[in-house]
Amino acid sequence: MLKTTLAIAALIISTSAFADTVAPKEGPCKTIHDTCTAAGFIQNDAKIGKGLWVDCIDPIMQGTAQPAKAVIKLPAVDPAVVAACKAKRPNFGTPKAKK
Repeated sequence: MLKTTLAIAALIISTSAFADTVAPKEGPCKTIHDTCTAAGFIQNDAKIGKGLWVDCIDPIMQGTAQPAKAVIKLPAVDPAVVAACKAKRPNFGTPKAKK
């Protein structure tokens, strides 16, 4: 029983570590994700300047400029939506530390 409980806890913790790198299901973070997707940004296309996270979501959430290699202009996102997303998911759009 204890081993099962520990295994479930480990699974929940490891799953939550990836929660901020996958598309949100609803709410303000989904609005940002969908806005970037509609603008033409694509998952895993950072090498060509169209990366969904690196070139769009991360700069929007961090309030920074896009990487110089970005080829699509950042879409407009209401600051209230960004603030609501940060309140709901504080790590959304925060780059993961490289190992």
